[in-house]
Amino acid sequence: MIVFIFLLLGILLPVAALTAGRFLRPHAPSAAKQTTYESGIEPFHEARVQFNVRYYIFALMFVIFDVETVFLYPWAVAYEQLGLFALIEMIIFVFMLLIGLIYAWKKKVLKWN
Repeated sequence: MIVFIFLLLGILLPVAALTAGRFLRPHAPSAAKQTTYESGIEPFHEARVQFNVRYYIFALMFVIFDVETVFLYPWAVAYEQLGLFALIEMIIFVFMLLIGLIYAWKKKVLKWN
C-alpha cells in the first residue's frame, strides 16, 4: 500500500508542478526571444556541433564503473553481517565487470587517439 502511495505521489507531484507552471508563467513569444543568445554576440554559424562517438563510449564506460563502486560500498560496510554467500555474490559481480572491461579493452574502446 505504501509503495502505491509513493508511486502515485511520484507521478502526481511533477505533473501538478508542470501544469501549474504552464498556467502561471508569462507567455509572450516573439522573434527576438527565439534567437540564440551567446554573450551578446549574434550567432554566425550553425549551433549544432558534432562530437566524436568515442567521447560518449568513454563516458558510458566511466558511468558503468562508477556505478560499480556504488554497489561495492554498501557491501564493504556490511561485510561482517552478510557472510560468505555475499562474498561469493560480490566476486561474481566483480568478475562480470572484469569480463566487460576485458571486452572493451579488446575492442579498443579505451584506446585514445
